[in-house]
Amino acid sequence: MAMKIRLARGGSKKRPHYAIVATDSRMPRDGRFLEKLGTYNPLLPKDSEDRVRMNVERVQHWLGQGAQPTDRVARFLEAAGVKEKTERKNLKKGEPGKAAKDRATKRAEREAAAAAAVADTSTADADAAAAAEEQASVDAVDTAAADAAEAASE
Repeated sequence: MAMKIRLARGGSKKRPHYAIVATDSRMPRDGRFLEKLGTYNPLLPKDSEDRVRMNVERVQHWLGQGAQPTDRVARFLEAAGVKEKTERKNLKKGEPGKAAKDRATKRAEREAAAAAAVADTSTADADAAAAAEEQASVDAVDTAAADAAEAASE
């Protein structure tokens, strides 16, 4: 007999509540089961202790008997430290698609162009500031010379 540890749905419409059960894989989802091992309430916050409750000793017993957990129950067991973490099969799911990559390259090009424009304006501003300082020093020398000439003529 192929044993499974899986979720059996309970609760009313739009208000799910699941029982973690050990059952024969040929039985219906909410049908007869051999043992109730815990509960899962997806409506509770993720950090709540009551969100997933299970009898770890009985789960280990059924795993020892050869029961295979479903994907969702396997994640619960990994979080509880009962089972080792398994590798996920869909490795490309997290990678961005072609359109997202195109948008990212265009955004990078725009940012590089904007940075270059800012650098150009900052160098132009620096050149203008240096020219203004030079002009101010020339004006100061001219006014000092004019004041000295005026003082000498008096």
